[in-house]
Amino acid sequence: MAGKVVLLDFWPSLFGMRVRIALAEKGIKYENKEEDLSKKSPLLLEMNPVIKQIPVLIHNGKPVCESLIIVQYIDEVWNDKCPLLPSDPYQRAQARFWADFVDKKVYVASRKIWRPKKEEQEAGKKEFLETLKTMEGELGGKPYFGGETFGYVDLSLIPFYSWFHAYKVLDNLNIEAECPKIIAWAKRCMQKEAVAKTFHDPKKVLEFVAQTRKKYVTA
Repeated sequence: MAGKVVLLDFWPSLFGMRVRIALAEKGIKYENKEEDLSKKSPLLLEMNPVIKQIPVLIHNGKPVCESLIIVQYIDEVWNDKCPLLPSDPYQRAQARFWADFVDKKVYVASRKIWRPKKEEQEAGKKEFLETLKTMEGELGGKPYFGGETFGYVDLSLIPFYSWFHAYKVLDNLNIEAECPKIIAWAKRCMQKEAVAKTFHDPKKVLEFVAQTRKKYVTA
């Protein structure tokens, strides 16, 4: 489906990365508008007046908000190549369940690592690793979460890998030692051009995370 596609985004956003990977997988040309989250643009406030957050996909002037919803929209509208969700209704429901797990468990646990108190940080690290081990259990011996091909759950989780270096440096969190299956899966995903070109230099991400966390902890 043709038409003008605009993405309101912020470069280190885990959620924005999902949308960028989906667009790249589908080969969709789009205009990327980088947002300053400390001073949200009138366009962002107009297109997402309820939550006022990125990412927002604007397709032919109509906004679609929330990363997983955007990815599903992309998959349904541009359905001629690289399907992201399974065609089988049960498998599709399972994929949505695990993507929801990433948002409600993996992401939430990762935020707890930023807590100001040391004991809260340690509890957050433990919980974060537990959620990744749960994902390892779901992955099993498959190359990707959906089986033989990169799909919806992979796309939902892989952006977190872009922050693993920062977790190691800032939090002494050795995810490679604790969750080797996740690391092997992530490296497999990184062999895909759509994924690799979406990632930024780990040092740049580290600098951003360090600065942001300082504000978060002292807030």
